[in-house]
Amino acid sequence: MLKIILPSLMLIPVTFLINNKNILWTATVTLSSIIALTTSITLNTDVAQHNSANMLLNIDQISCPLIILSCWLLPLTILASQNHMKSEPLIRQKTMISQLIALQVLLCITFGASNLLMFYITFETTLIPTLLLITRWGNQKERFTAGLYFLFYTLSASLPLLLALINIQTQLHTLSTLTLPMSNLNLISLNSTWSSTLLWLGCFLAFLIKMPLYIFHLWLPKAHVEAPIAGSMILAAILLKLGGYGMMRMTSLLIPLTKNLATPFMVIAMWGMIMTSSICLRQTDLKSMIAYSSISHMGLVIAGTLTMTPWAWSGALAMMIAHGLVSSGLFCLANITYERTHTRSIFMNRGLKMLFPLMTFWWLMMTFANMALPPFPNFMAEIMIISAMFNWSDWTMLLLGLSMVLTALFSLNMLLMTQHEHPNKHAPVNPITTREHLLLLMHTCPLFALIVNPTMIML
Repeated sequence: MLKIILPSLMLIPVTFLINNKNILWTATVTLSSIIALTTSITLNTDVAQHNSANMLLNIDQISCPLIILSCWLLPLTILASQNHMKSEPLIRQKTMISQLIALQVLLCITFGASNLLMFYITFETTLIPTLLLITRWGNQKERFTAGLYFLFYTLSASLPLLLALINIQTQLHTLSTLTLPMSNLNLISLNSTWSSTLLWLGCFLAFLIKMPLYIFHLWLPKAHVEAPIAGSMILAAILLKLGGYGMMRMTSLLIPLTKNLATPFMVIAMWGMIMTSSICLRQTDLKSMIAYSSISHMGLVIAGTLTMTPWAWSGALAMMIAHGLVSSGLFCLANITYERTHTRSIFMNRGLKMLFPLMTFWWLMMTFANMALPPFPNFMAEIMIISAMFNWSDWTMLLLGLSMVLTALFSLNMLLMTQHEHPNKHAPVNPITTREHLLLLMHTCPLFALIVNPTMIML
């Protein structure tokens, strides 16, 4: 892990030492890309050889793909923010890049933490740079309201999680994820008493809000719409996956209670998939539509994780990685369009195929991946989760089938409305730059790599 954390931390002083705007962005993108490539090569070897565990940090088959995704997104967020920040003073550009680097380091430590208390601290610390991104670098004055929603929704479940961890420490005298599976925590959770039920809710509520589960989702669309492009990319690609990662860790420690208490949350997650997909059909704001689409896909991850089957867990992990790349790419496409037309409305962004013919290819790839069409890894992930859900209950096919149809409808509606209608009268717009094509290419290359070798994200 130090081979990731130390080079990433060294990027912060390097950023403040550069005094040329053009060199600043080129250097940080290049160095962070080198770190991302090195991480993707070395971490898989370390996990395969089981030589990456210690008392503080541990990388296994669950955390390894998420750490690689976190490192891969850093150069992409810097690339995407370049045009948004070009009019800002140099010191503010350096400050934003440093915030992105610090957030990436915190995410890597969170995914690699082998102690639940260390995981909790870094899990909550990621709120600070994310909140600063939303409230400081957002465009509209509503960003402060979005920041408050984000802060209080996520902090509201932090205290129950901390109390649950203190309870586990008091009873078992350890919070290490390396030793807890060998302890009698499952014996403590065998009895469905009020205390054990509250323990389970305390452990899971913070992650259900982070995902978010449908009834706790109101903070997400506001945060996505008001955040800058870097904030939207990190929120959709990585921060939502913190909830799924935490659920996987806690589910393996509280197996008997999860079997008894998970059913209502699985039903709410599947019902939320239908509701949020229906909401997407009525959305006119591109960023809001993509945000609600994320809630729908994360509902499938919640339902799959709570089934506690290896098949569903592999599908949930594959869905988190694939959705992270696809949703980040969709937000980039929406931002590229917004920077030229100065509106996110679908009705005002019609006929983009006539203005940007090559960008239609990227819209097509990302939309098809969002629909989970073969051969994209999203399709493989959904098939695995749906198969596990069908074994859990036959009635899930009705809810999941309806959700898949609605997802295809709003995805095709977004594609057709933005690309194939008659274009509105716009002022002369700038063509798509090489930087933006590179940005979208770096989103699609990992997707095609996962098509060729899906074992990289299999448990």
